[in-house]
Amino acid sequence: MREPIYLDHNATTPIAPEVRDAMLPYLSEHFGNPSSGHVYGQRARAAVEHARSQVARLIECDADEIVFTSGGTEANNLAIFGAIEAAPRRRGVVTSVIEHPATSAPCDWLEQHGHAVTRLPVDAHGRTLLPAAEGAIGAETCIVTVMHSHNETGVLQPIDELTRLTKRAGALMHTDAAQSVGKVPVSVRALGVDLLSIAGHKLYAPKGVGALFVKQGTALAPLSLGASHERGLRPGTENVPGIVALGRAAELAGSSLGEAEARTRGLRDELFTRLVSAIPGLVLYGHPALRLPNTLFLRFPAVSGPALLAATPDVAASTGSACHDGQTAGAQVLLEMGVLPADAVGTVRLTLGRSTRIEDVTRAADALTLAWRSLASSGRSGP
Repeated sequence: MREPIYLDHNATTPIAPEVRDAMLPYLSEHFGNPSSGHVYGQRARAAVEHARSQVARLIECDADEIVFTSGGTEANNLAIFGAIEAAPRRRGVVTSVIEHPATSAPCDWLEQHGHAVTRLPVDAHGRTLLPAAEGAIGAETCIVTVMHSHNETGVLQPIDELTRLTKRAGALMHTDAAQSVGKVPVSVRALGVDLLSIAGHKLYAPKGVGALFVKQGTALAPLSLGASHERGLRPGTENVPGIVALGRAAELAGSSLGEAEARTRGLRDELFTRLVSAIPGLVLYGHPALRLPNTLFLRFPAVSGPALLAATPDVAASTGSACHDGQTAGAQVLLEMGVLPADAVGTVRLTLGRSTRIEDVTRAADALTLAWRSLASSGRSGP
């Protein structure tokens, strides 16, 4: 039996072979503590600092502006709570209505504890509305946090314009770029942001490692206390194998970004062309151009997304984010875009990756079309 076609790369990516090979020695012979002064510790410290430089090059910052974390969620929490704690006179937070739980949950907590949180609406394409931001960001705002690209629709957000408004008000700008880094060019210098989050497992590195870009001079308080690791912002002995892996993954991404982006976009568009020509009424949600090159967020008419995927065992995909526990994934972002609830239940997220080939696209399109026809003709549209 053939393995299903993996079209869920926005949930997680496989570890690249080059990344695995880079980290393996740090799981065995190079086991030293990076804080130790002897040769074993020195080797580990050198590896951590090399990885820091590799990540910095990918997003165009200085190496000492990279703080390693356990992943994107910790990076987001450190950015949001750390900024608030370091600036007690500014209590306001501005975010969007479509954020990932790793951002929205900290904002919800702050609101429950007396902070003013403003959530910016989005347009019909799922892009944050700048006029609303202009009215919301002001003298009381401490931090603006809006994701770089949406994990379900793939829509790229106007981060550079939001940063301009944020700087005018003297606030900090944070963006969760977990879905973007490695798929599209991301430059913290071009964006002008103060804080940017990275998740290793979205970037062909292992789960359990990530990073936070902290611009020089940005005031940030740590979330936990201990020793002075990671500039005192993230105490605890570093995850050396994971950090080495993230560094190698960043290097790989930077070496082939343009080529990989164009190739993935071509395959994504071919998949959409095959599906839309075979399924009348198929709808693409999100911006037609300003979105990730690997992402399709589609409504299959007259069926539910879970039912369609259950009927298509040859395709490993999802109905939306893997991080929305117990929810109809994708529903919230679509409702904010003005989509009717009855239409939102038919959505499926198909996300391609480096290993996707044209044969996979053909096979996936055929399997999804066959399953949709069977469900639609039988009237079995429920989960």
